[in-house]
Parts: sequence; structure tokens; C-alpha cells
Amino acid sequence: MDMRDTVALVTGANRGIGLAFTRELVARGARKVYGGARNPSSIVASGVEPVQLDVTKPEQIADAAARLGDVTLLVNNAGIGSAGGFLAPDSEEVARRIFDTNFFGVLRMSKAFAPVLAANGGGAILNVLSVASWINNGSLGPYAASKSAAWSLTNALRFELAQQRTHVLALHMAFVDTDLARGIDMPKVSADEVVARALDGLEAGLDEVLADERTVAVKRGLSADAASYLPSRQ
Repeated sequence: MDMRDTVALVTGANRGIGLAFTRELVARGARKVYGGARNPSSIVASGVEPVQLDVTKPEQIADAAARLGDVTLLVNNAGIGSAGGFLAPDSEEVARRIFDTNFFGVLRMSKAFAPVLAANGGGAILNVLSVASWINNGSLGPYAASKSAAWSLTNALRFELAQQRTHVLALHMAFVDTDLARGIDMPKVSADEVVARALDGLEAGLDEVLADERTVAVKRGLSADAASYLPSRQ
């Protein structure tokens, strides 16, 4: 996919990875970049057209799909998370809230914009996932589960959208230096680095991008005897 011919819509575009996506798309010469956010006035990146878009609001998604008929790249980036495991008293409520954005938001956006992409020659969907798609130690229980579900959704969409020639790319990364990971004391990569690797992968026609070495190691360890998603016995 040539970024110079691209009309992109990025959800959750007002900060973090979403903001980095909009900036890098503009820098690579995208024909147009829409930035979706609950509050469009929070979209401040130069060259980005703000769009009011809460991915938990079906009516806003339908309105965006009706108005943005030129989109050729959908970046499903909007996501939320919070610390805590499944045995916490409020875990059901937390899981529903997180899934509404991280899974159902991706599903709603993909369904709404699939016909738009088809009308424009197929285009692409880039889903921002996580190394937590594959591992869950309970510290980010519902968040990790939502990313696992979104990974499965991404894999299904790749097959379902193949006939209309829509390229579907999964982006996985470990901890990124954004507001979402502010309280996590672990090595972090920059959002700019993650986005650059993601768009390089999109331009190269990859189906999956692993944005850092930790993610590469975890994916490699999924089939090991001491699988990376199991607790250490040491």
C-alpha cells in the first residue's frame, strides 16, 4: 500500500499511538488523514481533519462511514485498559467496558467501513493489538482478554475480507511510552517507532507486525515446551 495514495482514518487519534499514526501518515504524504476522537477539538496534529467518533457509539460510526466515503485505510487504534485481574469484585463491569471499546469497537468500525473500502478498491485495515493478545498473567486481565479477542477477530477479518481485496494487518507490541502505560515500570518503546514499523509493514504487504524484541520473543515462545503464556516453574 502506497501511503501517498492513502486516505486514512485513525481512531483514538488525539494521543499516544493514534496521534503518532496521524503524524507519520501526514509525513509520508498521505492524501488525507482523518483523526477520530470523542472530542474532535482534541485533534491538534497539523494536516489532520478532526472527526467526532466514539467507537462505542454506533450512531457516530454510521455517520462517519456515510460521510467519509473516500477512506482507503482504517486504523483501529482506539483502546482503553486498566490494571486488575478477573477475581476483582468489579471484574465483570470492567471487562464489559473494556471489551466495548477494544473488541466491539473494532468490530463495529470494521463492519461499517468494509463497504467503503470495497468501493475504493479494497484498501486496508490495521488493527492495533498487543503482546497481551498472547499472554495474560492477571495483572491486566480484562485488557489482555480483549486484545486476545481482537486478535481472533483480526484473523477472521483477513479471511472474510479477502474477496474484496482488503488487506488486514495486525500490529502487536509490548509496552509503549504512552499515557496508557504510564504507571508500568518496564522498558518501553516509543510510539513513533511502533508506528514507523507498522506502516513499513503495511507498505510491504505484511499480515502481521511485531514492533519490538519482547513481542518477537513472546510470539516465538508460544510453541515452546515452557510456553511463554504459562507461569514459570523456576
